Amino acid sequence: MDQRALVERAKRGDHDAFAVLVDAVAGRQLGAARLIVRDLELAHDATQDALVRAWRDLPGLREPDRFDAWLHRLTVNACLDLLRRRRRRATEIQIEDLDLAGPSDPAAGIADRDALDQALARLDVDARAVVVLHYYLGLPISEVAVALGIPAGTVKSRLNRSLTSMRTEISGARRSAAASIAEGQLA
Repeated sequence: MDQRALVERAKRGDHDAFAVLVDAVAGRQLGAARLIVRDLELAHDATQDALVRAWRDLPGLREPDRFDAWLHRLTVNACLDLLRRRRRRATEIQIEDLDLAGPSDPAAGIADRDALDQALARLDVDARAVVVLHYYLGLPISEVAVALGIPAGTVKSRLNRSLTSMRTEISGARRSAAASIAEGQLA
């Protein structure tokens, strides 16, 4: 059965149709939430909040074909709401599911993932949401704009600033690491 038919059935209160829709996207929603809120337990809470909102508000969804974008938006908004309530809290995240093509040296790959994770963590939550939706979920700019309720130009500028900031952060970390290694060799 196609997604549109499932959405129409779920809009009429069919729990099974909603469960099929959610099963298809729940893992990616949780992954996106985890990258945005930086904590697995908070990500579970945000994802659950988004799914509860989705079930509650589904009858009002005017475009069943936009279900995925609408659910992305609910997830991001649930993350932002949760972070606003909890304020800023230092947390660590384990990125296990990312399959980044990188150097064949496992230690270098771990260092690269750590640098990427730290750079992502230093972004403000709005910038992090844009990066996660575009690069992790693979949404085009137009769908990121719809999901966040902002203009496409704002998405582009946030992506540009975020990537510039992350590149600067990563290159600075590499220079520091190289200097530490060189300093250790001189001693």
